[in-house]
Amino acid sequence: MKLVLNGKSSVPIWFVTSHNWSTLQRDMTPEARQFAKANGFEPVAGRVLILPDQVKGIGGVLLGQGEPEKKSGDAFLVGKLVGALPKGLYHFANSPIGGERALELATLSWLLSSYKYARYKSSKSEFPLLVAPKGIHASGMESIARSVALVRDLVNTPANDLGPEDLERSALALCKSFKIKPQVIRGAQLLKQNFPLIHAVGRAAKQEPRLIDFSSGPARAPKVTLVGKGVCFDTGGLDIKPSSAMLMMKKDMAGAATALGLARMIMDAKLPIRLRVILPIVENSVSSDSFRPGDIYNSRKGLSVEIGNTDAEGRLILADALALADEDSPDLLIDFATLTGAARVALGPDLPAFYSTQDNFALEMMQHGLDVQDPVWRLPLWDGYDHMIDGKISDLNNVGQGPFAGSIVAALFLRRFVSRAKCWGHFDLYAWNPSTKPGRPEGGEAQVARALFDLLSARYGRKSK
Repeated sequence: MKLVLNGKSSVPIWFVTSHNWSTLQRDMTPEARQFAKANGFEPVAGRVLILPDQVKGIGGVLLGQGEPEKKSGDAFLVGKLVGALPKGLYHFANSPIGGERALELATLSWLLSSYKYARYKSSKSEFPLLVAPKGIHASGMESIARSVALVRDLVNTPANDLGPEDLERSALALCKSFKIKPQVIRGAQLLKQNFPLIHAVGRAAKQEPRLIDFSSGPARAPKVTLVGKGVCFDTGGLDIKPSSAMLMMKKDMAGAATALGLARMIMDAKLPIRLRVILPIVENSVSSDSFRPGDIYNSRKGLSVEIGNTDAEGRLILADALALADEDSPDLLIDFATLTGAARVALGPDLPAFYSTQDNFALEMMQHGLDVQDPVWRLPLWDGYDHMIDGKISDLNNVGQGPFAGSIVAALFLRRFVSRAKCWGHFDLYAWNPSTKPGRPEGGEAQVARALFDLLSARYGRKSK
C-alpha cells in the first residue's frame, strides 16, 4: 500500500466528465478516439475504458465521473480501477471533480482498494501501482491506508488465531513501534484493581480477560481518550446465540481494532494531543464459570448491574473501561463497539450510528464523515427511554424492558458510566463490508476512524504537506 514517487513510463488515467469529454477527445490520437467510439464510451460515473497504444500495450485509461454539478458523487470511484487494470504503473493525467480534497480521496481510494486479506491464501495478489499526485502528502495517505489495513487485518482474522492473547500482542506491538510503555491487567488482577464487569464476562474463557491502557503525546495537551470493545469471540454466553448469528462473531473485537487503527493515525501524524487508549479484551465463552442471567455485579463506577442477558456483554466491559477513562476528565472521550443489531436494522451496514453529549461535536463529526467518505449518523440519547435500564433489585439492568430502541438503550446504559468527560461520543459499528465497493473490499472495515482523524486533525493540528 505504497505510492510511487517517480512517474517515468507510467500510464495516464483521465477523469472524464460530461464537460471535459469533448476536449479530451480532441487531444486523443485518432486511433484512441475511434477505439473509444467503437466501444461506446460515455462519461457515465464508474464507466472504465482501457485504451490501446501503438505496440499492443496500454495507452491510457478513461474513468467516467458523470456530471461535475453532482459534487456529492463517489470520490472513491477510482478504486474501481485497482481491480480492473493489469499490474503496472499509472498516474492521474488530470484532476477529479471536487478539487484538492477529491484528489486526496481518489489517491486514498486507490490505496484502500489495494488491500487484500491473504493470510491463509497460498497465492498473493499483485495490484497496479499509482504515482503520487503532485500536492498530495504521500506519506500521510500511506499512513492512513496502513492504519485502515491494521484494523481490517485484525477484524478479518478468525478467533482461533485472534483470541485475547493475540489481540493483546497486536496492541503491544503498536506500542513498541511508537516506544510506548502500556499497562496490562489480566485475570484475577482485574478484580483486585476494580474491574469486576470485565472479569465477569471473560472469566469463562481459556484465555484470561484483560485490560490494556496506554498513553502518548504531551502531558499538558488536550486529552483525547479512545475506548474499544475487544470481544474476540461472542458465543452469547449462556444466552447462547443461534449458529447463524455466531458466524460473524470473530468481528466482535472491531471496536478495539478501530481504536488501535485511529491511535496509529494520530501518533504517526504527531497530533498535539494527549492520547489515551483503553481496551477491555475478553472472549464471551460458555463453561461452568460463565456469568449467568440474573447475576448481579458491582461495577467500577459503583453501580450494581443485573444481568438481563449474557449476550449483551459488550456494554458490560465498556462500562468498566469508560468509568476508568472518565476518572481522568478527558476533553473528548470516544468509544467504539460492534454493539447492537438494532443499529444495523435502523441504518444498514454502511452507516454507523453514533451518540454524543455535545451537539457541536456531533455536527462536526457528521460533516467530517461526509468530507472523507466515512459517513456516520447521529441517533438521540433519548432521556424518555432511560428508565428502561433501571434495575428492580439493582441500580441497572444490562438490557432494556422490551424489544424497542435497542441501540439507544445500549447507549443510555453506557452514558450512566460517564460523568466527568467534557464530551463523550459512542459509535455503534458494523465494521464489515458485505460486498466489495471502490475503496472498500469485502470483509473487515475501519468505519469512523478516518472521519475522526480528519476531525481531530482539524481541531488540533493540520497534517503537514
